[in-house]
Amino acid sequence: MSFLMKISRLIDAVNDFIGQWAKWLILLAVLICAGNAIIRYAFSISSNAWLELQWYLFAGVFLLGAPYTLRRDEHVRIDVVAGHLSERKQVWIDIFGILFFLLPICSIILWLSIPYFWLSYAGHEMSGNAGGLIRWPAKFLIVAGFFLIILQGLSELIKRVAYLKGLLPFSAFRKHATDPAEEIAAIAQANSLPPTPKQ
Repeated sequence: MSFLMKISRLIDAVNDFIGQWAKWLILLAVLICAGNAIIRYAFSISSNAWLELQWYLFAGVFLLGAPYTLRRDEHVRIDVVAGHLSERKQVWIDIFGILFFLLPICSIILWLSIPYFWLSYAGHEMSGNAGGLIRWPAKFLIVAGFFLIILQGLSELIKRVAYLKGLLPFSAFRKHATDPAEEIAAIAQANSLPPTPKQ
């Protein structure tokens, strides 16, 4: 089990690193959007490449950020029932969801997206819009994103099995913050930044 826990920590570290960088794509997309709008209205100059780059970046945020979100247990949960169950029962529900929903569905999408990406890459597929971008980088994000989600799903499965064996506390894989202010404070503490005082 110790070997599996090392693998889990490695997967967590990889998705933490990618997730921390993926968030900067949001800022980049906003700057490109604002710059494109200013240039279009001020100088009547525009390009489909800038517009397509914005949705490439959005795809990157969504697909590369999803594994990080899973790692931090920030996906939407409907805890009307599960929230009232014991920690052990909640963990069993998570294991069931990972094994019968998350991993199979993500594996199917990954399997189907690989040839979808490869045909685009091998054929040098270009956008159908004038001045558009090459298409394969956007399609590669699908492959990379779902591969990382599968890895993170395996990591979460390992951690929950470790909990059932008494090797890991429940708090090791469940979020601690109950509201956005607490979440910001937790992130600030993790990054050694001074937390924003509550109003």
